[in-house]
Amino acid sequence: MKLSEELIYRGFKAETTIDNPEDLDSRENKKFYWGADPSADSLTIGNLAALMMCACFVRHGYQPYLLVGGATGQIGDPKENGERDLKTLDEVEHNKKCIKSQIEHIINGAGPVVASSPTSQKLSGGPPPATPPARFVNVTMVDNYDWFREMKYLDFLREVGKAFSMTQLLDRQFVQNRIGEGGSGISYAEFSYTLIQGYDFLHLYREHGVDLQLCGADQYGNCTSGIHLIRRLENGAADVWSTPLVIDPVTGRKFGKSEGNAVWLAASDNGSGNYTAIFDFYQFWLNQPDESVEYLIKIYTLYDKGAIEDILARHAEAPEKRIAQKALAQGVIEVVHGRENAEAIENLTQVLFSRETDFGEFSEDEILEFAKYLPVVEKGVDLVDALVATGLADSKKKAREFIAQGAISVNGVKVKDEIRLEQTAIVKKGKNKFLVCR
Repeated sequence: MKLSEELIYRGFKAETTIDNPEDLDSRENKKFYWGADPSADSLTIGNLAALMMCACFVRHGYQPYLLVGGATGQIGDPKENGERDLKTLDEVEHNKKCIKSQIEHIINGAGPVVASSPTSQKLSGGPPPATPPARFVNVTMVDNYDWFREMKYLDFLREVGKAFSMTQLLDRQFVQNRIGEGGSGISYAEFSYTLIQGYDFLHLYREHGVDLQLCGADQYGNCTSGIHLIRRLENGAADVWSTPLVIDPVTGRKFGKSEGNAVWLAASDNGSGNYTAIFDFYQFWLNQPDESVEYLIKIYTLYDKGAIEDILARHAEAPEKRIAQKALAQGVIEVVHGRENAEAIENLTQVLFSRETDFGEFSEDEILEFAKYLPVVEKGVDLVDALVATGLADSKKKAREFIAQGAISVNGVKVKDEIRLEQTAIVKKGKNKFLVCR
């Protein structure tokens, strides 16, 4: 499958300056850049969709330049409905380090495509596929703070500011939303964000010969600022290719932290609480409705077209086996957390949901092994606080209600009183929520 065909098949096409997608197959200069601001210390599955698109380009021979916005992260990408809270410089630096490693890991882990799904093979009785060989891509990581920290304000205004008209900037949709009737207004800093991002593209064009930017559909307008600068200041040509935002089919909201429904790529806490334990990450994909699976499995896994069609066909024959959901969950886990963790979490899921499992029989060592994949609290915490801290309850009031209703068990024993967790234990809420106290 050619690059253009794979992009269309997987749904990685929204607005673009490229009239014919097939031009990507024979493009002479195969360099692109994609950027993310360090607005948190973990990326989300919304970012992951764009990175999977980037990985698709890499599989077809493109050289990636991946930008972490140490400069733009200090300003904040304008939202549709209000100003972002400014991050401290220490926060930006911390977040930058965290997401740099995630970006490199994903790009190196998202390829090559595989022709079969371990889950579908297992359920159909066939042999498991061979593990795809490890792949290490020559990823060029860049940080726009490196070229902005020495830039003087007057120099920026003379070179970049003079290249844009106010009319052109005021016509941007996000500006119209913010300054129109009922809008919240916009600061000069956020208003200038698109110029800063445009200069990033110009800089990478000048210094590295990058003439293609990849982005999510919500960034398309900002990306075209770079095209404008390259044309205006270098008499050069450049393109933008965007991918649609991934929409939660149940809620209708995009997958991202600004919507309050973030699923994080980090499996443990980097200091801000922005993480999703591997077990919960797996369960998120496993619990997707049937109508979403085909859409999501093309975006978030490395199964090729033949494997996806086989998975969906087997699923249609026996939907109650949830073959597609299991293949989706395992496929995403492999990309984000690796094959070893994917197999471990599948085995753990079988143990936790087996009717034969007696939670009182787990040894301390076994429970501590579970802690690699489940939300964790430390000994000495009140049960109510533990439920809230790990997201098993939205509030202390709700936690107390769950306890009173007998919905909480500790090492297999239901509790109806507010207790302190003093020993290594596995805590279960309802049928499918767990945490480990260690």
